Amino acid sequence: METRLLFQDAASFVTPLLTVFAVDVAIEKDSTPLPTLLITTDALGNAARRFLTGGEFKAALGETLLLHSPSGLKAERLLIVGLGKVKTLAPKQVRMGAGAAVRFAKTKAIRQIAIAFPEDRALSDEALEAMPCSLTTRALVEGALIADFDTDTYRSDRKDKSLETLSVLATAGESQRETDIRTGFQEGVILGSSVGFTQSLVNEPGNMLTPTELGRRAKAMCDEFGLQCEVHSTDKLKELGMGAFLGVAQGSAQPPALIVMRYEPKTPPPAEMPVFGLVGKGITFDTGGISIKPADGMEKMKYDMAGAAAMIGAMRAIAQRKPACRVISVVCSAENMPGGNAYKPGDVLKSMSGKTIEIINTDAEGRLVLADGLHYAKQLGATQLINAATLTGACVVALGTSNSGLFSNDDATCEAFLRAMERTGENFWRLPCTDDYKEFIQSQIADIRNTGVNRWGGAITAAMFLKEFVGDTPWVHLDIAGQAWVEDNRSYIGKGPSGVAVRTIVEWVNELARA
Repeated sequence: METRLLFQDAASFVTPLLTVFAVDVAIEKDSTPLPTLLITTDALGNAARRFLTGGEFKAALGETLLLHSPSGLKAERLLIVGLGKVKTLAPKQVRMGAGAAVRFAKTKAIRQIAIAFPEDRALSDEALEAMPCSLTTRALVEGALIADFDTDTYRSDRKDKSLETLSVLATAGESQRETDIRTGFQEGVILGSSVGFTQSLVNEPGNMLTPTELGRRAKAMCDEFGLQCEVHSTDKLKELGMGAFLGVAQGSAQPPALIVMRYEPKTPPPAEMPVFGLVGKGITFDTGGISIKPADGMEKMKYDMAGAAAMIGAMRAIAQRKPACRVISVVCSAENMPGGNAYKPGDVLKSMSGKTIEIINTDAEGRLVLADGLHYAKQLGATQLINAATLTGACVVALGTSNSGLFSNDDATCEAFLRAMERTGENFWRLPCTDDYKEFIQSQIADIRNTGVNRWGGAITAAMFLKEFVGDTPWVHLDIAGQAWVEDNRSYIGKGPSGVAVRTIVEWVNELARA
């Protein structure tokens, strides 16, 4: 998709589809709320006025109203997208509104659209300070790019419905405002396209995206954006003593892949600057191993590498945003298969750290590969750790699909992540990860066991297992099992991979790098 930022009047812009946003707000004190366009030009207001006062369109979040041949406009169609009942704009609303516009255009086979920058002067006086222009533009572009993704990659009758051109139209103004809008636009393109790259990886079937192929695609991305990348396999894992990672991989005919990506800033950072370690679970297909999963729904286990894809996408964005810090990413990729050489319940594996692990359930494999990945990231010099994984069904039971699980051993590091989350609009909910739960992963035969002693608090016992391998290093664990795959078509994103966590991980790195 070609993305363009233009400072010109939206009413005079020639396009098949012009989108403007509307909110449900009382313009005068004590007046009846009415849908109000977030624009400053009279021509746009005049074209839509009688449709906004009729009561049919309520400006609910994601609601759309299409007008053909709008009077006084050069656009062939005018699409009004609701952002809800608000006093000030939030990034999430703009992101969802832009996404809704793109999904609408795709259903009508419209390949070129323009979106008018939301002028929030119709709202409260505090609105501009509450949401800077740069963040508004970024959210708009992110939403549009993320919504453009389609999952029908291998359909023989596939018709490419992707947008050809997205034009963002803003009114000219004072220089700082224009600079802020340009900055937000560039960030939005970087982050939105990196999420799209992640979505494309997660969407791939297991026979196409093996661990080896994931390594190849990660290497190609790194070559394109100037990152260092190494991809290793079985021999390197044996050399490093990654017994937990090898244990998971040994049941498959497909060899594992240890993917290491590095970002180095042009100017060496000060010694006190953290070195960030991004670790991802890359199980390209998960049968559950000997503890095999039910057949119903197993086809979805192709997305058990969504944590790895999030880290690869985050590194793609980091390479372009160029923070003043070092970033190392370790992706541990394997298939979890019930082959003749598969590891078994009751086995004891020796991890890279030296800790021994009793295997209770071979379907708790993600924490095993992450255990070696987290330890290796520390060995490579990481002083701040974050990992992402579709780790537990228990987290979905606890939080549903509206939030991902967030765990941490360090309050300051966690708070930085939560601040980043506020800007990206993604949803994470912190769950406990304290020593009260440590007894549930104790083993009689080994140092720890790979599942809790019972089913209770399964997401927490999984986090406690990972905590054993980070030591005192500040660490964040993201259990994205409930949000990595969208089960139903939504107004702003289609059914399929969501690309969750990419934007917040990148923002978290920037947050701590600025501190």
